Amino acid sequence: MDDLAGFLRTRRSRVDPAAVGIPTDRPRRVDGLRREEVAHLSGVSVDYYVRLEQGRATQPSEQVLDALSRVLGLDDTERGHLYRLARQRRRRAKTPGGQVRPELLRVLDLVADAPALIMNHRLDVLAGNRLAGLLYGRPIPGLNTARHIFLEEADRGLYADWETCTLDAVGHLRFAAGKYPEDPGLVSLIGELAMGSERFRRLWARADVRARTHGRKAYRHPLVGLLELHQENFALPDESGLELLVLSAASGSAADDGLRLLAGLDADSTATDSTTATRVRD
Repeated sequence: MDDLAGFLRTRRSRVDPAAVGIPTDRPRRVDGLRREEVAHLSGVSVDYYVRLEQGRATQPSEQVLDALSRVLGLDDTERGHLYRLARQRRRRAKTPGGQVRPELLRVLDLVADAPALIMNHRLDVLAGNRLAGLLYGRPIPGLNTARHIFLEEADRGLYADWETCTLDAVGHLRFAAGKYPEDPGLVSLIGELAMGSERFRRLWARADVRARTHGRKAYRHPLVGLLELHQENFALPDESGLELLVLSAASGSAADDGLRLLAGLDADSTATDSTTATRVRD
């Protein structure tokens, strides 16, 4: 589903030769760096690097990975992804089960003024508070945000920054694929998205990785209008692979007013009126 060889090839194609001191006064047949140039700049033999890109070299050392990260200009997220891909053959991460503890559901109920969700690495929403259900305008059980973004055309208008959301979703799924390469549920989801969305196929081929932490999220709700919110991601302190996401608005802002209006709507007409959770397939 994701491999070291493919990741190296995509990163190599994006490096500007001039940025690493290689003259570009002559036409070049490939985008980015050539294999021999990466090998030279990284201090490894051309043969060894070629074997890395062909998937024939195993267990590269930390020194080699550090050098490749530097030459390819990887950020912290991409560097971590590179290390995970390099270690896949040595140690496979166990796919999380996705159980939501009752205590976490009570925490969601305590978040009354902001949409709050619990999601797994596949972007399945396992639980959400009442305001989250009102935001999405549908019951939370069964919602997968990647599927919602790419395949459910009728709901695309909910995402005011749809193109940015697609980049984030694909980047996260790439990140998850590197961490849990043997998760059948993730493999199935990626196949479904690739079959149903040309944009997903194009973005997936880029092999970008993104770690979700925090940032702006804008929704265009059909009843209350534009909601410019701040998303904060909290990784839960266990091996579940789950995250708590809270979408908040600055006090006194238009989005704050919008959330208050949303909270006053009849929940039964648009979503469930209490915290809901569902177990997904492991």
